[in-house]
Amino acid sequence: MEISPLNRFSFIILMFLISVVTWYSLSKPGYFGCTGSKALGCTFSSRKHISPGSQASSNSNSNSNSNNKLKKLIAATPLHPLDPLTVQEINQVKAILSKYEPFLASFPVINSLALDEPDKSQVLAWKKGDSLPVRKASVITVLDGHTHVVIVDLGLGLVTSHTMDPYSGFPVVTIDDLGEALVTTYRNEDFKKSIAARGVEMSDLSCITLSPGWFGPGEEGRRITKVECFSSEGTPNFYMRPIEGIVVTVDMDKKEVLKIIDINRGIPIPKGENTDYRYLSQDRPVNMKPINPISIEQPNGPSFTVQDGHIVTWANWVFHLKADQRAGLIISQAKVRDSETGELRSVMYKGFTSELYVPYMDTEEGWYFRTYMDAGEFGLGATAMPLVPLNDCPRNAYYMDGLFVAADGSPFIQPNMICIFERYAGDIGWRHSELPVNGFQNRESRPKVTLVARMIASVGNYDYIFDWEFQTDGLIRVKVGLSGMLMVKGTKHDNVDQVYENNELNGPLVSENAIGVVHDHFITFHLDMDIDGTNNSFAKVHLVKEETLAGNSPRKSILKPHRKIAETEDEGQIKLKLYDPSEFHVINPSSRSRLGNPTGYKIVPGGIAASLLDLDDPPQLRAAFSNNQIWVTSYNKSEQWAGGLLVYQSKGDDGLAVWSARNRSIENKDVVLWYTLGFHHVPCQEDFPVMPTVSSSFDLKPVNFFESNPILRAMPNFEKDLPVCGPGSSYQ
Repeated sequence: MEISPLNRFSFIILMFLISVVTWYSLSKPGYFGCTGSKALGCTFSSRKHISPGSQASSNSNSNSNSNNKLKKLIAATPLHPLDPLTVQEINQVKAILSKYEPFLASFPVINSLALDEPDKSQVLAWKKGDSLPVRKASVITVLDGHTHVVIVDLGLGLVTSHTMDPYSGFPVVTIDDLGEALVTTYRNEDFKKSIAARGVEMSDLSCITLSPGWFGPGEEGRRITKVECFSSEGTPNFYMRPIEGIVVTVDMDKKEVLKIIDINRGIPIPKGENTDYRYLSQDRPVNMKPINPISIEQPNGPSFTVQDGHIVTWANWVFHLKADQRAGLIISQAKVRDSETGELRSVMYKGFTSELYVPYMDTEEGWYFRTYMDAGEFGLGATAMPLVPLNDCPRNAYYMDGLFVAADGSPFIQPNMICIFERYAGDIGWRHSELPVNGFQNRESRPKVTLVARMIASVGNYDYIFDWEFQTDGLIRVKVGLSGMLMVKGTKHDNVDQVYENNELNGPLVSENAIGVVHDHFITFHLDMDIDGTNNSFAKVHLVKEETLAGNSPRKSILKPHRKIAETEDEGQIKLKLYDPSEFHVINPSSRSRLGNPTGYKIVPGGIAASLLDLDDPPQLRAAFSNNQIWVTSYNKSEQWAGGLLVYQSKGDDGLAVWSARNRSIENKDVVLWYTLGFHHVPCQEDFPVMPTVSSSFDLKPVNFFESNPILRAMPNFEKDLPVCGPGSSYQ
């Protein structure tokens, strides 16, 4: 595409203006304040501002570090094809869109703005020192009730693609959307009367916005949200004090209340006593012996490095790590060094959390719609709060910020949202001891030290802890922890003896007048495996019982593995069955070990709860990716999000199940593995008033990838290498 001299001159002027306004766009006072009154509570406001005038503490060194961090961020340039957009690039995109003809009359709300990643072939061909592929931005906006998907070429300074309303849903909602919805609710006179009738002061009111799902044509054609309210009188843990029966439906674009449900006025608001979770507010003994402080000390410092801002190197692993406003964190180009040859070998091109589906099991009018898809509706990165040093992450952790985009197209910083650290919890990497009967005195053991990349999303009441853990034996463990608070429902009952025999409650009592509603969590991961290259196959290794012939053996039956290569996407859809077991391998048919085995990785399932909802239930239509635990699809750059590109109020016309239905060939192709961790959650009293972390994980484990155990020559720990900490110790 040719650019005229006039346009070229205009583009140079535009770049100069961008560099001038960059500092202001990140440092203007109050940029991160919520829209609306202070009483709103700003539930989803997770952004934290780093500016020359702000400081993490009163210490001047902290202030100086913050200033230096901001200056470094503003001056950053991309060094890898997958590096996220920089401050300069985000401001460039905003400037280009402001002069784009369809947006001249009114600048659209920016719901999503991120790097439009180069084609995979370009990334794989790129080497450090090469020029970067053309940088592009993918933008999703809402204007006049329509969704616009736009590609901006930063090299040309032009919009090169523009699609309107490609699917039924809407993009991720913004903080501004949610804040305005709460303001609209608070201003409504009928709403005020409903709250007053419950005996709640407006100053004690805390409200949150809930995604509405999709339940037919009555709510189509406009972006809506549901507002639920609580009493925060006497406690910061307002989730434990629901004002049951009031739900407000708000049109987010027109900023008007569409409907108010006001039922169940006879249900009391649960009491707030003993619900405050803040440590300094505890006024009773814990009734357990205190645990002495514990920490992993590294006298020589961490063993990992972070180069060029995003390249993590540790032990035998190298990978690219970045924050993402929707996915939270993304691992790319994960490679492991061969223990025999020293060669870096490809394992995974890209891995991330694609969707998080949470359906609640209650059919009442104020609850039936609570079937959240948190990544596509709110964004896991957008809801990531700064991590708490020494508690969320240990000493010597490295912290990485997220650089995201606000509704007006300006960049903002999500500070300390990812941490990287080495973990040692006393686990064993491998060991063996010989009984002395054969004359051997061998006792060998190796500690298991791993590298963890962690991000935590605080989506309303729930906190989701995402760990990507790398081991020296080539294994990658992906772990999800669930913590935070329950979403409870008010009830007139304060004892189970009052509940009728027909089990009228949709969950158990967890406290007086509070039901813990039964619900599920399904977390689906996009795993673009590239085992020694892009052409891979999916092998189902079925364990089949075989009966022995009479007289051949005292045994009557054994198991034998039968391997079958999946030819199409239909054959890559797997429902796990305990009594019909299989292993599931991604292999490279063209890469063989010395013994002739194809190199591969297998997925080791965990968290195998399955959705029990009807397939034609509206929530399940939208979340059809949870119909199977495993899917394998043909690689397509546009197929990233299991619930579809546009999730908010979607009908399920886009997404993993739709793509897989095309039944494309997946044998010896570039394929993507999808895995869903599942949790059924039947709450109990121990989940009240805060929920201890419940976690599950799955593994990506090498299978015939290495010629032998890659940690054979790993070094054990020796006493002289480790510090001795304690009273009187010389190690400080």
